[in-house]
Amino acid sequence: MAFDTWESYFYPPPDEGTLRNLFDERDPVVLTRLEYVETARRQRELLAGQVAIPKTYDADHVRAIHRHLFQDVYAWAGEFRSVNISKGAGRGFGDVKTGEVDQLLDDVRKRVAGTDWGRLDRDTFAERAATVFAYLNQAHPFREGNGRTGKVFMEHVAERSRFTLDFGQVTPDVWNQASQLSRPDMFSYAPEPASLVPVFRAIAAPRTSGPSTSAPPGPGRSAARASYPRAATQATNQPPQTGPQRGPQARHGGPYMPGRGSGTGQGR
Repeated sequence: MAFDTWESYFYPPPDEGTLRNLFDERDPVVLTRLEYVETARRQRELLAGQVAIPKTYDADHVRAIHRHLFQDVYAWAGEFRSVNISKGAGRGFGDVKTGEVDQLLDDVRKRVAGTDWGRLDRDTFAERAATVFAYLNQAHPFREGNGRTGKVFMEHVAERSRFTLDFGQVTPDVWNQASQLSRPDMFSYAPEPASLVPVFRAIAAPRTSGPSTSAPPGPGRSAARASYPRAATQATNQPPQTGPQRGPQARHGGPYMPGRGSGTGQGR
């Protein structure tokens, strides 16, 4: 089946609020539970180094993470979304029609490659990691599962440094609000990572064995603590919202909605 329209991702009425899934589960509550179980298992495999994913820190790397995490849940696992999405008021996520998603992910790659992660102190690590994640978050390349994919990707980035990431050191609300505040202003391209810097400083912990390309997750850290996934039941067929984007409450959104990227289509 082709997933090329907003409606094609959903079951038809009366189940139009549920994303099509490999379980063919129409009950959104049951689907959420199944999704969490399966993606948590796959996430443990990734963080334990049990799966060989080339850590190229580019679009293919991001696709490979998503494909592994969601292979048991969605037929489009590992495929970039074909529709524009937004969340809350203001600027939408990367525009698929202008190539902005690919451009943002290329900026992620350049920022990872251009940083000597093993030499960074905690403050500088937090600044660089926040910038990388802000670009990845603005790309939001998948119809669902961007949060879990992004956190695994950042774990892989951290493996190049002297730090591990413990997402359990901040609450989901703090993480989500900082992510929302990092998004660009309307008609701008570049994210604003300042809100994420203190978050990454809080979750960065010294690595005992030094930088590694295959480091396992930190002691006592589970897949559940390493992720604040958005429930599959928060998909919606509602039209996009409009309104001012200033202030934490205005920019802290709920479920995804159809929308335009509202960007310039040009970087820098």
